[in-house]
Amino acid sequence: MFIRKTNSNQGNKTYTNYLLVESFATPKGPRQKTVCSLGNLKPRPREEWLKLVCKVKAALSGQPSFFPEVSDPEVEVIVEKAREFESRRKGGVLRLSPQDDVVAVHTDGVQTEEAREVGPVYVGLQMFKRLDMDKILEGIGFSKSAVRLTQMMVMNRLILPKSEHAMPDWMTRTALADLLGVDFSKVNEDQLYRNLDRLYPTREAVESALAERERSLFSLEDTLYLYDLTSSYFEGQMLANPRAKRGYSRDHRPDCKQVVIGMVINREGFPRAHEVFEGNRQDRTTVDEMLNALGKRVGFQEGATVVVDRGMAFEENIAQIRARGMHYLVACRQQERVQWLSEFEEKEGWREIYREVSPSNPGQKKSRVLVKTDQRAGETYVLCISDGRKEKDRAIREKQEKRLLGDLQKLASRIESGKLKKLSAIFEGVGRIKERYPRVARYYAIDFDSKQNRLGWAEKAEAKAVAEELDGGYLLKSDRDELDGEELWRTYMLLTRAESAFRDMKSPLSERPIFHQLDHRAQTHIFLCVLAYHLLVAIEHTLRGQGDYRSWETIREVLSTHQVVTVVLPTTSGEELHIRRGTRAEAQHVDIYRKLRIQEEPMKPIKSWHPAR
Repeated sequence: MFIRKTNSNQGNKTYTNYLLVESFATPKGPRQKTVCSLGNLKPRPREEWLKLVCKVKAALSGQPSFFPEVSDPEVEVIVEKAREFESRRKGGVLRLSPQDDVVAVHTDGVQTEEAREVGPVYVGLQMFKRLDMDKILEGIGFSKSAVRLTQMMVMNRLILPKSEHAMPDWMTRTALADLLGVDFSKVNEDQLYRNLDRLYPTREAVESALAERERSLFSLEDTLYLYDLTSSYFEGQMLANPRAKRGYSRDHRPDCKQVVIGMVINREGFPRAHEVFEGNRQDRTTVDEMLNALGKRVGFQEGATVVVDRGMAFEENIAQIRARGMHYLVACRQQERVQWLSEFEEKEGWREIYREVSPSNPGQKKSRVLVKTDQRAGETYVLCISDGRKEKDRAIREKQEKRLLGDLQKLASRIESGKLKKLSAIFEGVGRIKERYPRVARYYAIDFDSKQNRLGWAEKAEAKAVAEELDGGYLLKSDRDELDGEELWRTYMLLTRAESAFRDMKSPLSERPIFHQLDHRAQTHIFLCVLAYHLLVAIEHTLRGQGDYRSWETIREVLSTHQVVTVVLPTTSGEELHIRRGTRAEAQHVDIYRKLRIQEEPMKPIKSWHPAR
C-alpha cells in the first residue's frame, strides 16, 4: 500500500486529495485500486506516511501493527474511514448515519439526476390508501405483489392512461417506485394481463366494499340514485367478444362495435354499481338488471329515489322501480310532453329559478329556468323551460334536419339514375334514414311513387310547429308529492353528475377506445376506469369541501411540476453523496396537499455513498 496525492480543478480552484492505494498482481500484470480516500491530510515526514500505511493495512487485515502506536488522533480517524470505505466496497450503496449529516462538498460539481414526477401519483396513492383499496384487495385474497400491480394500473388510469404494453415504461418515468418502495423495472405486460384476469371475478366484491367505505368515510346517505348509460367503442373486429355489437353510438363512431355501460351514482357523484351490456342493448331494457346489481352490491335504502332520463321513462321501467319500494323521478318522453303543449303555452303559474352553467363552479354565470308544477293521477308533473336549452334544441333540430334532407336527396338521385332499382332496397334506404334521424324524421312524410320511379317528401308543418314551440321545454314526473317543482327540478339536474362521470372516464381516464379483444379483459379495463373514477371523485369531493372547485385534470396538471430527484454531492473525500428526495413543494402544491389533508413531503430523504465517477 502507498499514499497518492491527487489534484482536481473545480472552476477556478484546485483541490488536493490523498488516496490510500494498494497494488495487486493480475494475469495481465500489476494493477492498483483505491482502498479509501484520506481527504486533505496535513503535511508530515515520509516515515510517518509509511507508519500510517502499515497501521491501516494491519487494521484492515486484523493483524497487529509492526510499528508501535502513534499518539495521533488523526490516524485513528483515518483508520475508521478506511474500514468504512471497505465496508461500502463490499456492500455496495450504504445509507448515511445521522452523524454524516455534515459533509464538505465541491459545490461546482453538484448535480441532480433521475427526476421523476411525484405530485399526481402521490395524491393518487394517498387517496387509494384512504379509501382502503389496498385492504379491500387483500381482504379478497390478493397478495402484496398483486395489490401493488393493481395500485400501479389504477394510478396509470388516473394520471396518464396507457395500454398494458406501454404501462411499464410509464412507471419508470414516475416516482411510483420511490413511494411504494418497489422495483418495477422487471414488470412486463404479461404480468399486467394476468392481473387483469385476477381482477375480473372480484369486481362485485370490490365495488360493494368501496361503497361501504365511502359511505363511512364521507358520511354519505344513499337516498338518491342517478342512473345513466353511455357507450364505448372498440378497435378491431372483436370476433372473440360476444358483447361487442353495433348500436347507437354516443361516441359518434357507428363504424365500430361497442359495449353499453350503465352506472349508478349517488347524490355526491360516487359510483355505486356499474354493468357492461351488449352494444345494441336498448336503454329501457337495462333498468331491471341494473337495479338488481345495485341491490346486490349496496342494498336499497328505504324511501330512496331513482332518477333516470327519458330513454328509461317507460311504464315498465317505473313499475320496476316501484316494485323495489323506491320513488322515481323521470324525464317524460316526447309523446307525453306533446300532450302538455297548452300548459307550456300558458303565461301564468311559472316560477323563475336559476342554475349555474357549471355545477362544479358556482362562480360562473347562471342560466334562467322557468318551472311550473301540476298534480295528476297521484303524480307530480314539473314543466320546465330553459333559456340555455332552447338554443341547443333548435340547433340540434336544424342540424339533423339539414342532414336528413341531404340524405333523402342523395337517395332520390340514386333512384333516378337507376343505381337503385329494387323496391325492397329503396324502402330499406328510407328506413335507415328515418332510423338515423328520429328526432326530425317524424316531421316529414316520405313517399315513393313506383310508377314515376320517384322519391318525394313533404314537411308536416303542424308537427314541426309543435316541436318549435317546445324548444327548451321538458317535462318531469315523480311520485314524490311532498316536493315542490323547484326541488324536483334541482334533483333531476343532479343527473348531470352521471353525465359528467362518463365524460371523466372517457377523457381524463381514457376509457375509450377499448383495445382488448376478450370479453373479460374488456370488462376489467372498464372496471379499472371505474376504480380510478372512485379516486377522482374522492379527490374532487374533498377539495369541494374546502371551497376548491377545480377539476382533477387541472389539479393533475398543477401537481405535475412536483418531482422527486437525486441530488449528487461530490465530497472532498473523493466520494459522492447521493440524496434521493422530493423537491420543495411550491405554494400551489402545498395548497392542494393541505386541502386534501396529506403531508407536504411525499417521501423521507434517502442518503447513500457512492464511488466518485
